[in-house]
Amino acid sequence: MYYIGDAFLETVLKEDAPYGDLTTDLLGIEDAPGSITCWPKADTVICGAELAARLFEKVGLEAERSARDGQRLAARTPFLRARGTAGAIHAVYKTAQNIMEYCSGIATRTAEMKSAAQAVNPNCRIVVTRKHFPGTKTLALYAAHVGGAVAHRTGLSESVLVFDQHRTFCSEDFLEHLLRMRRLDPERKIAVEAADAAEAIAFARAGVDIIQCEKMPPGLFAETCARIKSECPHALVSAAGGVRADNAAQYAGAGADFLVTTWPYFGRPADIKMHIEGEPARKADGGL
Repeated sequence: MYYIGDAFLETVLKEDAPYGDLTTDLLGIEDAPGSITCWPKADTVICGAELAARLFEKVGLEAERSARDGQRLAARTPFLRARGTAGAIHAVYKTAQNIMEYCSGIATRTAEMKSAAQAVNPNCRIVVTRKHFPGTKTLALYAAHVGGAVAHRTGLSESVLVFDQHRTFCSEDFLEHLLRMRRLDPERKIAVEAADAAEAIAFARAGVDIIQCEKMPPGLFAETCARIKSECPHALVSAAGGVRADNAAQYAGAGADFLVTTWPYFGRPADIKMHIEGEPARKADGGL
């Protein structure tokens, strides 16, 4: 279960209307009854609908959700409706829309990448990095999870991944540092980024658990991966750097155990229609 607490929702809600909605107040329509219906404008993996429903309920709307996060919906398929006052609708709908559009965009791209990779290698996993826009970790990782990925690293505290930027500070034999890490924390797997095939093979021979091949062309990655798996069957091999939906199948087919990617985070948000109607229009079409 990926739980996002009420405190987070209350924070984003308060951010948009810290002192009420001046426009709705001056128009004198705060108590006017109405409804809101949400649907994607294109085929989309929906994400954030559960959060949007909770936001609606927090301001007093009655919400009805007909799809769960992670479902792929055809264009114009309604998946969330709510009814209540104009004041409540206007206080929350844009925040709910932003969450659903950004999250659905990430989830859709993640699902696309997963589908491409697993079409040629069903065991290949998609793992997303911590290179999301600062402040968006909660939603970015949730959306990637809904799209079928796992977190590469949620931060610096729970995993061991050695980069060249670490190695530059290691004055003695780097392999000795690896052995020291193993002694100090024998429970954790050690991952090391490799810049070329020679480094990757040397790290695998030294007993590194995960070899992260950085920006290797697919052909070279395939050769390196095959050699590592032949000589060091214990090692997992990942492809990282420039891995996207359009080349995921190449890396997966080359033998990658998982693909490390930032790509799903950065792209167009999904387009979610928020159709709002006042009471007369709602009565005419039968309401919810």
